[in-house]
Amino acid sequence: MLIRRERTGDIPAVDAVHRAAFASGGPAEPAEVALVHRLRGDPAWMPTLSMVAQFGEAVVGHVCLTRAGVGPFPVLALGPIGVLPDRQGAGVGSALVHAALGAADALDEPLVGLLGSLDYYPRFGFVPGARLGIVPDEPSWATHFQVRALSTYETGIVGEFRYAEPFYAL
Repeated sequence: MLIRRERTGDIPAVDAVHRAAFASGGPAEPAEVALVHRLRGDPAWMPTLSMVAQFGEAVVGHVCLTRAGVGPFPVLALGPIGVLPDRQGAGVGSALVHAALGAADALDEPLVGLLGSLDYYPRFGFVPGARLGIVPDEPSWATHFQVRALSTYETGIVGEFRYAEPFYAL
């Protein structure tokens, strides 16, 4: 498996990954497909931090980090992350999260926030945001909002976490 930056030609494969990963069984397109497209057109998009997992020639997973903020401090948001269903449970998602966090840390980003499983993300060092004095700007998200401090994190980074605008159109 190779984790690499997303290329323009990967867009249909990335769509297929999120379509399959978030399929609800109904005819509706999963919101994550449109979210990634909206994020690509937003100033918060960071092409360096959009990554795919590739087996052979096939893209089997995708993750992106986008610019977010905690008060006046620039931070990152992780998501969406998707893995093809037949590759879930095989370490693809973990490899994507590790690669994304490593890349963010190498770029001297201080912190990554996300909404996600309280059973899955703590293995990567994510903790409830409130533990570091960071709360989401949508109170209903508080139970699943988590943050991961990186090397340049400073304890003065506290306050309300705000995602890029496309997240609020979901």
